[in-house]
Amino acid sequence: MIATPDLRWTAAWEDLVSAALVGTDGRPVPGGRPPGRADTADTADTVGGAPVAPPVELLEQAAVQVIRARAGQRPHRGRPLPPAPPETRPLVGRAAAARLERILAGEQGRLLPEWLEIAAERGARLPARLIPRLLDLGARDQSIRSHLGVLAGARGRWLAGLNPAWSYLRDEPTGGAGSAEVWEFGTSGDRRAHLAALRARDPEAARELLAAGWDKETPEDRAAFTRILADGLAMGDEPFLEAALDDRRREVRQAAADLLTRLPESRLGTRMAERAGRLLTRDGDRLRATPPRACDSRMERDGVRARPPAGSGQRGWWLQQVIAHTPLSFWPEHLGLSPAGITAMEVGDWAREVRMGWTRAAILQGDAVWARALVDVEPLTDLLAILPPDEQSRIAAEFVRRHPVDGQMIMMLGGIPRPWGTPLAKAVLDKIAGVATAQPWNAGELARLAGERFDAAAHGQVARLSDLPEVHEVTTTLRFRHELARELLDDTPGLPDDTRAEGPGGAPEKRRTDDGHGAAGETGGPLGEEDK
Repeated sequence: MIATPDLRWTAAWEDLVSAALVGTDGRPVPGGRPPGRADTADTADTVGGAPVAPPVELLEQAAVQVIRARAGQRPHRGRPLPPAPPETRPLVGRAAAARLERILAGEQGRLLPEWLEIAAERGARLPARLIPRLLDLGARDQSIRSHLGVLAGARGRWLAGLNPAWSYLRDEPTGGAGSAEVWEFGTSGDRRAHLAALRARDPEAARELLAAGWDKETPEDRAAFTRILADGLAMGDEPFLEAALDDRRREVRQAAADLLTRLPESRLGTRMAERAGRLLTRDGDRLRATPPRACDSRMERDGVRARPPAGSGQRGWWLQQVIAHTPLSFWPEHLGLSPAGITAMEVGDWAREVRMGWTRAAILQGDAVWARALVDVEPLTDLLAILPPDEQSRIAAEFVRRHPVDGQMIMMLGGIPRPWGTPLAKAVLDKIAGVATAQPWNAGELARLAGERFDAAAHGQVARLSDLPEVHEVTTTLRFRHELARELLDDTPGLPDDTRAEGPGGAPEKRRTDDGHGAAGETGGPLGEEDK
């Protein structure tokens, strides 16, 4: 039997934790026998007559500490929890809820974000039994939190108040109608949604509302609110953003600098152009880059971060940031070339930093001309996202046709949102057929992406194209998504406490049969008339 440890050997909990982290081979058990000391018959803990090993002794002492702590607690009078507020949103239908349970059980698990997105757009709420599982997922995956803010309903927020791991939900928008009371007393998420809606309607009024209480906002909210000003950005916002460069919080200064970069006539744009003009010049048929030798306080105020990320040199990091915050309209006049001509020139030792700076500037400023020039050098998804959908699909399709399936292709395709355009869909299907025999692992990953990103209404057309298992997998996923959207968009009530979803004017909303992101055509189809 295991003898009860001598309480003289027990030590403070912190000492036991330290010994466990270091290991009993390197540190003696606190309060226990020193390493190497022979145990005596009257003091040694034994198991079947053998001395107890130090790790076991440490665990026994930890167990004693836990029991002591629990036994020493005084009971408190319990108080009943207040009930959850009543729900105001309709519950999802039975079929949609059953499909969500299948997804959570592992069937087509990668489609969970799409289910949540469509359901949140519909303004529905989750069955109570599924809320805890989804709140656990949201604690690990921030990308689904905004949808859960709507779908979890009043009961989800009630639960979030009981579990610290779920407290993030209280900062997510609920999807309710905005009002002055929401701005004054709402959660951070609802206040962001209110400011964004006002900014879309009346940009000046939104900026004035933000400026009126700016000093009372938390640093996190100031940074989030500043980024909302990107919608409807104009020179009228420049004085407010210029003042925000003096904020104590780095994230606020960075957000303000990113927005001012989109205003070529801003004071920051002028200062950055002056710096960039000295750092990057034309030398015949090549460009000469001279990175800054120091990052002074004025550069830091303008959004240049002094400390580089791991693996980057300081001077190159400063050069990249200055170029990233320089108005792109400055370069053609300064260098005497078009964007395509500039990006094609040789730079030398600092080529990577210069091109990364231009790439970041094109993304910040949403410049399609520079995006086209840069995407020819490196097809980054963030650059493709700047272009119109048809052009994005065409360029991505050309890349798929020209290049082998590798990590770069998978990463690029993974960043292109659904639904993919016809040229890209055809190119990916052709690539799947081309590599299915020699590279089944690559064909499988392409099939998974295709199933998630094609127009779901194309499932019948894709099924008729090929008998390959990978194409069958695409068809299966598309059909699953098609049924998923149909169930969520159906206006049939779910459980007895549902309210019937209505369209404009109170009439029942017309049932849709597409994937929720665009109607399927009456004739032809997502892959074109010739593929029917």
